[in-house]
Amino acid sequence: MTDYKDTLNLPETPFPMRADLARREPRWLETWQQQKRYRQLRDHCQGRPRFILHDGPPYANGNLHIGHAVNKILKDIIVKSRTLSGFDAPYVPGWDCHGLPIELQVEKEHGRHLPSARFRELCRAYATTQVNQQKADFIRLGVMADWDHPYLTMNPETEAGILRTLVRIWEAGYLKPGLKPVNWCPECGSALAEAEVEYEERTSPAIDVAFLVQDEAGLARCFGLNVLPAPAFAVIWTTTPWTLPANQAVAVHPELAYELVQTTRGLLLLQESLRAGALLRYGLEAQHVWGPVKGAILEHLPLQHPLAERTVPLVCGEHVTVEAGTGLVHTAPSHGVEDHQVGLRYGLSVDQLMDDRAVFLPEVPLVGGLKVWAANAVLVEALAERERLLAHVPLQHSYPHCWRHKTPIIFRATPQWFIVMDTPGTEKPALRPLSQKAVAETRFYPAWGGARLSAMIDNRPDWCVSRQRAWGVPIPFFVHRQTGALHPETSSLAEKVALAVEKEGIEA
Repeated sequence: MTDYKDTLNLPETPFPMRADLARREPRWLETWQQQKRYRQLRDHCQGRPRFILHDGPPYANGNLHIGHAVNKILKDIIVKSRTLSGFDAPYVPGWDCHGLPIELQVEKEHGRHLPSARFRELCRAYATTQVNQQKADFIRLGVMADWDHPYLTMNPETEAGILRTLVRIWEAGYLKPGLKPVNWCPECGSALAEAEVEYEERTSPAIDVAFLVQDEAGLARCFGLNVLPAPAFAVIWTTTPWTLPANQAVAVHPELAYELVQTTRGLLLLQESLRAGALLRYGLEAQHVWGPVKGAILEHLPLQHPLAERTVPLVCGEHVTVEAGTGLVHTAPSHGVEDHQVGLRYGLSVDQLMDDRAVFLPEVPLVGGLKVWAANAVLVEALAERERLLAHVPLQHSYPHCWRHKTPIIFRATPQWFIVMDTPGTEKPALRPLSQKAVAETRFYPAWGGARLSAMIDNRPDWCVSRQRAWGVPIPFFVHRQTGALHPETSSLAEKVALAVEKEGIEA
């Protein structure tokens, strides 16, 4: 039989017809590594215009997933295309080797209560193992990079560089200490960034609490009365009874309308549009209603705290809404961002009544030694005994949780360090407009990336950069135990710390 292919003038190819990629591709990659192909490209491209792609590093934690693959392959396409377009496009990969994900893995394998030096040693060893594993997988993906010289945040020279950068930020006036409520995870024992918070459904004890008005004559004048016919109470609604020991005020909106309602439980101060719903919850009827008056009229009225022997003021706050509750907001400056801002304006106390695990300090009345969630029931019972509880209805709502532990978090005021977005404290411009200008001058592909970043910057509060953890770059500042003032030689002391870290890492 005639083999007709011999009758045709076809080119002969040296490669087989079957691709056999599963066997052959690893060999190609190995050959490129042996030939130092990346180094050859750098030598070949010397003198060309430079194109630099900065790599936002992955965590040195866990096996690669599809997100890693998409990220690195897209970057590899960009770098190789720039090289083919006549640029010198080096690519230096990196890893973020510090942080809570690595600590949690070490805690899972070795337990929580290790000496700090041993804990850091184990974290460094774990991160090194993960870097080597992920690097091998990235090479297997065909990504061409300077794999022999990656940047690692745990390299001593990098850790020292982070320290020096932080000091420069402080010297420029953008880094400030502060006592401010932050997202706090009792399980982590640490502050959380906004990106580390997720929301899940949770049932909370929603309660209405009566604060006795101490200045009856002052309240009577607000509503045009000569005398009050009965004791009067400012009524708040809250889903966090555990914050009541830290209460320092009750807030009303200066422009909203408030009424004084006579009931069988006394006179109740309520917001006009929320009055009917509140009375329905209490099982009460309005016998007489005075008002309305604007909230600003009520400012500075003294109230009796329902659980403590102290007077708290009635204050004004723009954050008060009529979405739910009574239109009067229980204000604990140590447990809420708006509460804290109002507290600064009125000079309210910021109490620290609990430890890092959200357990009340022993000296706190009623709830000393209890975790915040256990304290709720005790406080509700105490309010009922004092006849200050008007309603107690469980509420299912969206509540912030820690994205790692999947457990509820709290707002808690702790001493932290913040990068200040709006108040530089020097002649330098604030960071927020500088950042907004930089975003406006940057081209984004796709364009929605710019809008997303811009929205983040527009709404970002001051950036909390401190973490109460063992495996991370320390803040190299020394403070006075009593006054909290920074050491007068802060810059030179911080440089001494950086020199030591440069030689021995943060373990120094």
